[in-house]
Amino acid sequence: MTTAATLIALAAEEAEHHGNVALETVWYGIVALVVFAGLGLVTLSYRNVANRHAHKAEAYARTHPAPTHEGHGH
Repeated sequence: MTTAATLIALAAEEAEHHGNVALETVWYGIVALVVFAGLGLVTLSYRNVANRHAHKAEAYARTHPAPTHEGHGH
């Protein structure tokens, strides 16, 4: 038997044992969708965090003044 005939015979044998491959692998997509949705929710939970504690930000700004650019450097 040649290599091509062997490959054709193996492919035919595999086709008989397995049904629709897309239905067998659909769970990978579902799991990925759930994981990315969870990560998206985590990312959105950090939205606008800096503005939640304005009194702390104002106190920090008073004790740590903004740096002044005096023309030094590049």
